[in-house]
Amino acid sequence: MKAAILKILRETGDYVSGQEICEKLGVSRTAVWKVIRQLQEEGYQVDAARSRGYRIIDGPDVMTAEEVESLLDTEWAGKPVGYYPETDSTNIRIRHLGDEGAPHGTLAVADRQTAGRGRRGRTWESPGGSCIYMSILLRPDLAPEKAPMLTLVMACGVAEGIMDCADVKVQIKWPNDIIVSGKKLAGILTEMSTQVDYINHVTVGVGINVNVQNFPEEIQTATSLLSETGTQTKRAPVIAAVMKHFEENYKIFMQTEDMSGLMEKYSSLLVNQGREVLILEKDAEYKAYAEGINQKGELVVRREDGTVENICAGEVSVRGVYGYV
Repeated sequence: MKAAILKILRETGDYVSGQEICEKLGVSRTAVWKVIRQLQEEGYQVDAARSRGYRIIDGPDVMTAEEVESLLDTEWAGKPVGYYPETDSTNIRIRHLGDEGAPHGTLAVADRQTAGRGRRGRTWESPGGSCIYMSILLRPDLAPEKAPMLTLVMACGVAEGIMDCADVKVQIKWPNDIIVSGKKLAGILTEMSTQVDYINHVTVGVGINVNVQNFPEEIQTATSLLSETGTQTKRAPVIAAVMKHFEENYKIFMQTEDMSGLMEKYSSLLVNQGREVLILEKDAEYKAYAEGINQKGELVVRREDGTVENICAGEVSVRGVYGYV
């Protein structure tokens, strides 16, 4: 009920009477009053005026299930949502929920992770109170070899959602890093549970640096929305915006089961587009020019001799010739 009352207060934008809330939700005025008191105790600025009702003025930077639910504008993405003040990893939470039969679209959100991981098993720094850690459960009717493209689908949603909430130019470093001003703002990790030719479920995890002030010297390639804008950004609206764009992009992706409907969008966000990159293979490296992605989500590059190659994310790493991007 708390999420429903928050949603009503936000959508109204002005005073709404307790009676009107009661009628919409089918609850007593006492029940509404108790929830309003709870919200006020949790840091929400809710003005209560006699004969006028309640009006929400502002709220805290929290990512509780009720806060996120009240902001969601999706059919299924982020529904239901579970919030963890601290957990080992939201990817692990979602993987367990998937094994237990949780529905497509289930979202896990955490304020702090103790076992966050990035691509290739790298450790992901997961401090509390300043970042978004979230993972969504997907049950796509899709061949297992196509699931890695969901990382690119999410990358588009993350970039678009962040730009909805903050005045920054967001780009993508193929395949899974979200970039602002040449530094990493967010990362995406996709994992799946499969049979031989069947996907049980897919977990897509996202970590976003929102209000981080300082980074350790060893990760000076990182940035945050606070570092870029100079202002604090509330995290729950970012989650809601990302879920909305991801749901839209997922629908486009599933129509063809490839990136053909999102190629133009993804390539327009690609930080490496038209630039020289360094391709790092297991036993060799070479320079080439990035030309965008193909329908399979592979990075299309052109060597200096004119040869065009398609790079698969699981086989190589891509770096800028003169630095991270």
